[in-house]
Amino acid sequence: MELAKKENQQLNIGYNRLCDCKPTHINCLNAKEWVKQQVAVWEFFYEKRDIREKDIHPAVFPISLPKKCIELFTHKGELVLDPFAGIGSTLLAARDLERNAVGFDLNEKYIDFTKKRLSQEPLNFCNTQQMAILDDALNISLYFETETIALAVTSPPYANMLNHQRLNKSIRGNLRENKYFKKVQQYSNNKRDLGTMKPQEYAEALGEIYKGILPLLKPKAHCVINVNDLWEDNRRYPTHSYIIEKLEKVGYELRNIIIWDKRKLVNKVGIYGWPSNYITFSTTFEYILDFWKP
Repeated sequence: MELAKKENQQLNIGYNRLCDCKPTHINCLNAKEWVKQQVAVWEFFYEKRDIREKDIHPAVFPISLPKKCIELFTHKGELVLDPFAGIGSTLLAARDLERNAVGFDLNEKYIDFTKKRLSQEPLNFCNTQQMAILDDALNISLYFETETIALAVTSPPYANMLNHQRLNKSIRGNLRENKYFKKVQQYSNNKRDLGTMKPQEYAEALGEIYKGILPLLKPKAHCVINVNDLWEDNRRYPTHSYIIEKLEKVGYELRNIIIWDKRKLVNKVGIYGWPSNYITFSTTFEYILDFWKP
């Protein structure tokens, strides 16, 4: 796999508003639409375009998640960044909403798949672009001018959660032995892949990446990270807390903590921990951490 050259190579991509909203407005929503977004528990559902096949990607968020964030924190024509683009759900959401967007990933297979997905979408007549780039997120600063990005939104790799055999413990016992049972579905073996790291190391690496992204964000631009905690060896690792600590340390300000309620997406759950060890299912919710550049 050959990554992009490590030299200044700024992209020719738009980042200015294409709407007539007032300069002080954070988005293009009207008051009635705004009110619907104020509940801090969000639900999302998969649509036909969403990829659910774990052989293609082991952990994909629905297009509706980045779409909601893009609607909340940007205007038409502005620039959206996904530092860990996976198979491109954020880029599809940006295209739907007439935003420019760039996504980065270390895995060439995912970048190729993203480009294929974008090519299958209807032609975009709104003069915006969506790009998928094969490169380490540490190099993102080489591609943009300062204060041009209106939103960074992503679901990073799950620390080392997938770096072992899938035992399907959250699934009812007689259903666990599906085609993914005892398979390792790691994103890649690249040592820079966050999915190979322990939680504290993972948060440290994220902090370093987002330190480089901070100057690229417009003042008060939001930065949204979807993450869940890790349960391993009978211990809970509060990954979301580690991330908050590291991002605040490098200059971000935490604005909101939102819960992604996934209960309607989880069926036939296993009886986990009964009768002696009470453990809440991390498969039933995730965190959506909303920071901004103060």
